[in-house]
Amino acid sequence: MSLFGSMTTAISGLTAQSRALGNISDNVANSQTVGYKRVDTNFVSYITDSTSTRHQPGAVQARPDYRNSIQGTPTQSDNPLAMAIAGQGFFSVARPDGNANGGLQFDERQFYTRAGDFSVDENGYMVNGSGYYLQGWNADATGQPDRTQLSPIRINELVFNPIATSNVDLSANLPADATATSAPIVTPVNVYDALGTLQPMTLTWTPLATPTDSWRLSINAPNATPAAALGTIDVQFGSGGMAAGTISNLSGATGVLAGSAATAGNPATISFNANFGQGAQAMALNLGTFGAAGGLTQYAGETFELRNLESDGVPLGSFSSVSIRDNGDVAINYDNGQSRVAYRVPVVTFNDADSLQRMDGQAFMRTLESGEARVSDAASNGSGTLVIGSVESSNVDIASEFSKLIIAQRAYTANTRIVTTTDEMLQDTINMRR
Repeated sequence: MSLFGSMTTAISGLTAQSRALGNISDNVANSQTVGYKRVDTNFVSYITDSTSTRHQPGAVQARPDYRNSIQGTPTQSDNPLAMAIAGQGFFSVARPDGNANGGLQFDERQFYTRAGDFSVDENGYMVNGSGYYLQGWNADATGQPDRTQLSPIRINELVFNPIATSNVDLSANLPADATATSAPIVTPVNVYDALGTLQPMTLTWTPLATPTDSWRLSINAPNATPAAALGTIDVQFGSGGMAAGTISNLSGATGVLAGSAATAGNPATISFNANFGQGAQAMALNLGTFGAAGGLTQYAGETFELRNLESDGVPLGSFSSVSIRDNGDVAINYDNGQSRVAYRVPVVTFNDADSLQRMDGQAFMRTLESGEARVSDAASNGSGTLVIGSVESSNVDIASEFSKLIIAQRAYTANTRIVTTTDEMLQDTINMRR
């Protein structure tokens, strides 16, 4: 056995343990880095010559053993836009590559990360602490994502257009003890016009002498043109074989009012329109169902009992905040109580995530060994679920790293002793001539 071979082997051991120490140092330094994945050390032996009767020393090499697929602990964050992935998968992110035409230009390469400490920057983009821009699927007007293309998520702070009222729902009981001499019952209701302005209306109920169990409804809109009174319609209860106290007929409509056909089980609806300055606005007053004790009824009592009166439509809304839902929908919220889904955040998985190429800022790139990137909704096709308002901690275990540190130190020291001993033996060999 060559003494030089022994020294070379020991020196390779020193190099390998130095690299292992470097991996440990990197892990400890990033023990608090969001989304960091630790690097273990895999020692590989290389043999010079080995038979059943002879073995010559070779060398050892330290190779990195990446632990990209081992999850760190999700930690709650005060940032409502922070996200962690519970399970397999990565966020798709983009890296800026200068400016073009007054806007950001992004690197054509695709990057992936588990660092979900996202926040909105001054340009409206969602960016994590390492400067990577979150990508998602654009959503249409109904909130459905377009899964054919990913793009950087940018929050639009434009106003939410007002929605004119189209339906008014009424649930109440008209007193059956009222007579033709009883005072009319006036119910105010507010609706929104096409500009988002709140417009007052009144529903006036007047009991009729004939036919019995009938009321005349008058709808008035003071700000409508050309006249405040939109028309009248008679509402009859308990006739035509329908249950007592339930709506049985809508008849005698005047003005712009029209009642639906009286068929048991069908909706009892009064349709009308009003012009608040932007043209005719079609609306419907929903009174429940013909022959059913729901919505508007006429039962015993001397007073009008209003159970529910509400209308749809919303006023003009200004940007209020942005939030992320459990399914990855990025919703823009407005101060009128409305929200709109603008994007959906997908989760990207790989066959072998440990073979991804590491980049700066806890980012990764696809390699041939990692397999193709599979982009899918969260919690589907093997991808993990999103934990909103949390970030993924580093998967480094300090106690384990210090144990490895002790072992690496001892192994390094042992290799230095071999080098020292081999050097002394070489010196003795050289001194044999004296």
